[in-house]
Amino acid sequence: MLFDTLGVPIVLAPMAGGPTTPELVAAVSEAGGLGFLAAGYLSADALAERIEAVRALTSRPFGVNLFVPGPPSPPSVFAAYVAGLEAEGLQVGAPLYDDDDWEAKLALLERMPAVAAVSFTFGLPDDDVLSRVRATGAEVWVTVTCPEEAYAAADVADALVVQGAEAGGHRGAWKDGPDAEPIALLALLQLIDADVPLVASGGIATRAAVQAVLALGARAAQVGTAFMRAPEAGTSDAHKLALTTSATTGLTRAFSGRLARGIHNRFMDEHTGAPIAYPEIHHATSPVRAAARKAGDADLINLWAGEAHRLAEALPAAEIVRKLSG
Repeated sequence: MLFDTLGVPIVLAPMAGGPTTPELVAAVSEAGGLGFLAAGYLSADALAERIEAVRALTSRPFGVNLFVPGPPSPPSVFAAYVAGLEAEGLQVGAPLYDDDDWEAKLALLERMPAVAAVSFTFGLPDDDVLSRVRATGAEVWVTVTCPEEAYAAADVADALVVQGAEAGGHRGAWKDGPDAEPIALLALLQLIDADVPLVASGGIATRAAVQAVLALGARAAQVGTAFMRAPEAGTSDAHKLALTTSATTGLTRAFSGRLARGIHNRFMDEHTGAPIAYPEIHHATSPVRAAARKAGDADLINLWAGEAHRLAEALPAAEIVRKLSG
């Protein structure tokens, strides 16, 4: 299996929207871990360019993460929320539905030389998709957030990425709901009894945390926020600063219409009633976030971060891998 080829049990969490760059992916793989490209929000053509960029930087294995598309949301669910943002004077985009270029990305992965693994977030693809991915030579990894998802995926996945409540960014749950109660990582690892390798994800930022999840049976630790201040990361300056100066994170749907963990800011705290409507809300707030990043306004940026974000250091990715793996 892929795990047997790694020098260290460290997987780079795919972080869509900027932090994950080809340079960061390659640096983690070169250091003995497994880098993962985030395909979320990219076109298939842009993903192809990033895959080629990683291959130009390393001959080591790396993976690609795909968002599994869900159904569109009725306009009645999100219309009032979007209108409220417009009433605040914010530059709001069209709340459109799309499938994140799903089929085109699958076809791309079939055409290009195989990546080592393809991981899926937000759901379990159907058997045809899994067969197509496996036919490329890639392993199939599935993100799970509860025992029920784990048991459903265990028979068809080569590995399960077990995402605990502490994780930054979007919850990888297969279905978002108003009563969602994310389970802490250490508890979740103990609850999942599956005959498939587990990759632990959520709030891991130190060697001690890596050792803890390995002791609970995980084959590797998936780490995201701890790499966000690395020079290879594409994290915005305002986001990097927030990682060092802000103390608390929380769960929100304000920016995307899907539950995600980020550092508290004004937009997040003033829009606690955001509806479940992904990706429509994501597209509606996209111009707001883009303008805020350009202006360095951290109050209007989705500051995704895990609960251990204060431990993120401004070090080269290879050094972070070394510190995590001991």
